[in-house]
Amino acid sequence: MYDVIIVGGGPAGSTLARLLGDKMKVLIIDQRDLEAAPGGFEKCCGGLLAPDAQEMLARFGLGLPKPVLASPQLFAVRAIDLATGQERFYPRNYLNVKREAFDRWLISLLSPQVERRWRAQFLDFRIVAAGVEVSFLWQGKKHKATGRLLVGADGAQSRVRRKLAGIPSSGLYVAVQQSYAASRALPYYTAVFDPAVTDFYGWMIPKDDMLLVGAAIPAGPDVLSRFERLAQKLQDCGFAFSDSGPRQGTLLLRPRSRGTLYRGTEQVILIGEAAGWISPSSAEGISYAFRSALALCRALEQGFEGALGRYRRFSKGLGLDILGKRAKSPAMYWPFLRRLAMGSGLLSIDIIE
Repeated sequence: MYDVIIVGGGPAGSTLARLLGDKMKVLIIDQRDLEAAPGGFEKCCGGLLAPDAQEMLARFGLGLPKPVLASPQLFAVRAIDLATGQERFYPRNYLNVKREAFDRWLISLLSPQVERRWRAQFLDFRIVAAGVEVSFLWQGKKHKATGRLLVGADGAQSRVRRKLAGIPSSGLYVAVQQSYAASRALPYYTAVFDPAVTDFYGWMIPKDDMLLVGAAIPAGPDVLSRFERLAQKLQDCGFAFSDSGPRQGTLLLRPRSRGTLYRGTEQVILIGEAAGWISPSSAEGISYAFRSALALCRALEQGFEGALGRYRRFSKGLGLDILGKRAKSPAMYWPFLRRLAMGSGLLSIDIIE
């Protein structure tokens, strides 16, 4: 019998397991093996830690080890509107990390008391007298475990949320990303806007000797053709990349209404992207993963009874933050307002060659 069973070993799940590991009996389940040799499945993610995520690492008293970092470190965003040809640079400080190495580092911080089931596939759960019974495949066999609380931290495609309440179709995107051999290193993060491809945005991120090219595109049958169209447009604009590496993809749930955010029930609680905690303006989710895990940890400090209500209270600031980012989204994503904002040059910087 466990106190907490966590499905998902990404930043949200691993952080909650770390915060609870010395206080409760915790089981964490993930499809990846985050303690074996590197390689295999890697989340589709640009691997940039925004200032909000950096602040949370500081609050946790953590510093990134050198093997987690990628080069170069980035201090500017190059914004390109392909529809109008406008271009601006804006100051912004990102930590450039290797996402798989980052996830493995977070797992390395867990207490030895935390039980782990790697390469395990979550199947189902049901409410029982003792709490929540979870079934999963592990080492070729079906296993069951019971906990007082089940926490879904398994991302936007959350199977826990699907079982609990379903995934809303509104605001559903597919993030597609491909790595290329770069002919030269770009010393900035590039945000690309093209309404013909997506009403969200695309990106180019230098990562050591590679260039990550990606986009968040409304879910539909033409996602891949839209992505390929964007890559071709960027090459036509003079960006040189070739010898493509692996292509990755994942669902992304962009909060557009209160219905997108769902914290769960008294016995099954959601954190991170599974709950919809992700920026609607930038799709940044790591800071929300940290913050929602901390909010639930604080809620559980007073016991399991009433934990959901306390989690709602402690995570209220996250909801307000998302509302604020939704309010600023039109200036970024409505073509007319974006043209005015970029044309004004407000908050932009000049690059000295």
